[in-house]
Amino acid sequence: MFKKLLRIAPQLESDGSYSPSKLALKLAVSPTTDYEPISYQPYEGEKCKIAVIFTEQKNMTMKNGKMFSTGNHPVEAILPMLHLKEAGFTFEIITPTGKPVAFEMWAMPDEDTHVINFYNKYKKQFQTPTRLQDFVDHSLRQDLSYAAVFIPGGHGAMLGIPEDVNVGKALHWAHDKGLFTITLCHGPGSLLSTQLDGNEFIYKGYQMAVFPDSVDKQTPMIGYLPGSMPWQLNEKLIDLGVVIVNKKSDKTTCVDRKLITGASPLAANELGKLAANTLLKEFS
Repeated sequence: MFKKLLRIAPQLESDGSYSPSKLALKLAVSPTTDYEPISYQPYEGEKCKIAVIFTEQKNMTMKNGKMFSTGNHPVEAILPMLHLKEAGFTFEIITPTGKPVAFEMWAMPDEDTHVINFYNKYKKQFQTPTRLQDFVDHSLRQDLSYAAVFIPGGHGAMLGIPEDVNVGKALHWAHDKGLFTITLCHGPGSLLSTQLDGNEFIYKGYQMAVFPDSVDKQTPMIGYLPGSMPWQLNEKLIDLGVVIVNKKSDKTTCVDRKLITGASPLAANELGKLAANTLLKEFS
């Protein structure tokens, strides 16, 4: 009752999971974004596709047993895609089993027409994505038209994706073929998949921007999360030799070789611009 009065009680959803408290939503979610349309010279070459690997899982079980209602953060997914689309790139929407993309709909910026229009335009693809196994079986061997793999953030990127051998295969493929890998916030959890099946973690020694563990440890206090995280992303990456360049959940972005990363939802617009310009410079 005390938490409800202070508006810091996580909000119970119909499936038994919890979305952020009213206070957390007020502090962390904006009805608009800082997206700025940019006039790029669109890419017209053969490497025009970007494989976008989303999570299809919605609920993260916290240490206390409560479920956090998560998925992919819409801003972290759509802002980079808006820039990449304007730069002339197209998308293949992918989930591990072909089930619909899970979005944190409570984080949707409902007054941002650029985001809403993009979401509505691609809604059918979000609902009927390619199955990751099919992408691995066919595109990795036969299709030479890809420029990058993009894995958006949101806490949902830590569900299933880091333990999926096919995510690891896709990332090894991008790395070996000299393609770019783009990710942000909790999305770098996907990079852990490269060490599956006895493979070497391919990002040892890389610099990257990642959502800080320290912030995840604080957010339960305002009801953003309904409990402590099941595991710490920064901790796992650092143990594998990653150098994390940010300490705050801010607009930090980073490019190290063919890996492009961002620190948080606040970095989504900057990451989009950086990714678009980097890919255009590389492939044009």
